[in-house]
Amino acid sequence: MSEGEIFGILGSNGAGKTTTVECLQGLRSSDAGLLRVLGRPPGDGALRQLVGSQLQDAALPERIRVKEALDLFAGPNAVDRSELMEAWGLSNHRKKAFGDLSGGLRQRLFIALALLNRPEVVFFDEITQGLDPVARREVWDVIREVQHQGATVVLVTHFMEEAQVLCDRLVVFDQGSIVAAGTPDQIIDAHGDRSVIDFTPTGQTAASFDSCRGVRSIEVHDGRMVIEGSAQMVAYVCCALVADGTSPT
Repeated sequence: MSEGEIFGILGSNGAGKTTTVECLQGLRSSDAGLLRVLGRPPGDGALRQLVGSQLQDAALPERIRVKEALDLFAGPNAVDRSELMEAWGLSNHRKKAFGDLSGGLRQRLFIALALLNRPEVVFFDEITQGLDPVARREVWDVIREVQHQGATVVLVTHFMEEAQVLCDRLVVFDQGSIVAAGTPDQIIDAHGDRSVIDFTPTGQTAASFDSCRGVRSIEVHDGRMVIEGSAQMVAYVCCALVADGTSPT
């Protein structure tokens, strides 16, 4: 995980994602291995001042008001609460009770709480689970803004679309083990569905398509060219053909 990136942890329910980030935050003990966050072991007192988190089962008392929640969790180095509420669209809701907030506003409050004490690393665990499509897109914008403000984001999700849109790099978990790692495009290219384009070339050679994203193999048989690769490869190869004045047949 590199400084200032959005790093994704992707996997189905029960794959071990939440267990991993809870171990990284010192909320539970690991069975084996060596864990370090910002060079410190989880649970280190100094580390707690450098890490913010929005947990999967995060909740607040129904009647606590937005400003009261921020005041309650503010540490000695907390950012100005009024500025924080303004930044995350909570100023007009500062006196509203948690139980009266919409799903999107609740998530914004949890994000504000995660950023309240100026963390260097922020953990977001299934932050868009249960949200409608509009609220989910709003939260995506918020996550990007967290990154733009300089924090490193660890995003736990089981939505491939979410990981592809937001993450600079990610790992894929299955039964507690990492089964894939890289950028979203690298993982899609390596593990996405197999696609094949079969056409009659009009002067093109294999070298014409070597640089197209997602291409895995190119073969020529009996005057036909067969290009195999990931699903996204189709768009890039077709664009190269059209640019060359040829349409596949």
